[in-house]
Amino acid sequence: EALAEVDRFLDHAMLSNQNTVYIIHGNGTGALRNAIQKHLRTHRGVKSFRLGRYGEGESGVTVVELK
Repeated sequence: EALAEVDRFLDHAMLSNQNTVYIIHGNGTGALRNAIQKHLRTHRGVKSFRLGRYGEGESGVTVVELK
């Protein structure tokens, strides 16, 4: 269910011509972060992604650059 929501979010962002988006997944065990990042590796609209930096949410956020 979370990955379907990520897809909807990314599709909306691409239709809105956004270049960068932030996916807030929190820290926890890292399972959600890992699942999201694995999914992003194969998403057609993703150019690159990284964990947030200091001030962006650090490891609780994935910053996604769109094509």
